[in-house]
Amino acid sequence: MMNFEKLKVYQDAIILAIDIYKLTSKFPKEEVFGIVSQLRRAAVSISLNIAEGSGRGPKEFSHFLIMARGSCHELIPLLKISLELNYLHLSDYQQFYERIDNLTRRINALRKSVNSQL
Repeated sequence: MMNFEKLKVYQDAIILAIDIYKLTSKFPKEEVFGIVSQLRRAAVSISLNIAEGSGRGPKEFSHFLIMARGSCHELIPLLKISLELNYLHLSDYQQFYERIDNLTRRINALRKSVNSQL
């Protein structure tokens, strides 16, 4: 079993989730069960999938990394909608977009590494 806690991609996914929680704490209260909940679940899902998949064989781990990548992709339209609703500033949107893009690339790299073990 891989020690997922030592993976930089996992550590960065945790930090991203924490930052999404901080960001959404400033959103309107009527969004708590809407976009706030969806953003938080998608952000947390990234690290959860990395952690769960790491305890499986390479084929399953690869699948969980695909799901983690999908959660990254979910964040982008949710943040774009938040931007259009003026819940966040353009600079915040751009910063999170870059972080998510970078994290997605690194998840893909990890997946390629895992797939080379198949």
